[in-house]
Amino acid sequence: MNITGIIGGSGLYDIPGLTDTHWEKITSPFGPPSDKLLFGKLNGHPLVFLPRHGRGHRYSPSQINYRANIDALKRAGVTQIISVSAVGSLKEHLNPGIFVLVDQYIDRTHSRSNSFFESGCVAHVSMAHPTCLRMNRLIHDTVGKSGINIISGGTYLAMEGPQFSTRAESELYRSWNCDVIGMTNMPEARLAREAEMCYTSIAMVTDYDCWHPEHDNVSVSQIIQTLNGNAEKAKTLVQQSIPILGGDTSSPSCSCRFSLEHALITAPEARDPQLMEKLDAVAGRVLKK
Repeated sequence: MNITGIIGGSGLYDIPGLTDTHWEKITSPFGPPSDKLLFGKLNGHPLVFLPRHGRGHRYSPSQINYRANIDALKRAGVTQIISVSAVGSLKEHLNPGIFVLVDQYIDRTHSRSNSFFESGCVAHVSMAHPTCLRMNRLIHDTVGKSGINIISGGTYLAMEGPQFSTRAESELYRSWNCDVIGMTNMPEARLAREAEMCYTSIAMVTDYDCWHPEHDNVSVSQIIQTLNGNAEKAKTLVQQSIPILGGDTSSPSCSCRFSLEHALITAPEARDPQLMEKLDAVAGRVLKK
């Protein structure tokens, strides 16, 4: 069964049409997740929603416990994740209001735990294609017919935050040919890959960062104004995508679901038993072999 998880960023804290809903606290050995998980069904397909910053936006991007969030979703049975988040644009043609299906990252975060695998169990997973190509294709083909302006493919520069970029930083990232800039997709995407979960990122453009000479420097009020307009489109996107993703029979054979197949390096006799217990959800498939 495909169970889709939604990690909602700013402006997306509820999904209309959900039935059989209930909030449930999921305990993770990696600490407390951002919030309880909202379980429900959308058009008969199971869905689990996690507010990335917690309800009421309690956590800054650097304070989010990304490991606990991904681990909790895995424990809840989630097999594929749609990440929805606000970003700034680094390209002239990616104007506020456009959605971008991210397919690459440059990670500039530096103060976050970015792996489940520590001393006692080392693993190396491939991040060549950091988002799920299958999910990206299905969402683009489905949502593109609805009139929502969505671009397939783009490089997301993940910065630490919570402050916005300097002008020099913004220009540097543009010189690297990055498309959008945000604060939350890393290490989220890395951890989803380690947990053998398909992951796609829908980046909602809210502003031009601070590089654009004809636009004001980015401000919270500007972002919130655009977010309010994007939120309804994001909910429509989720409503249209869930039935397609939930019914995709190719999901169980997706390469994302086997990312740990040859990734564990530490010999079984050298593995830390306490760490093995913590990894029972994210790596249980390979640890049981």
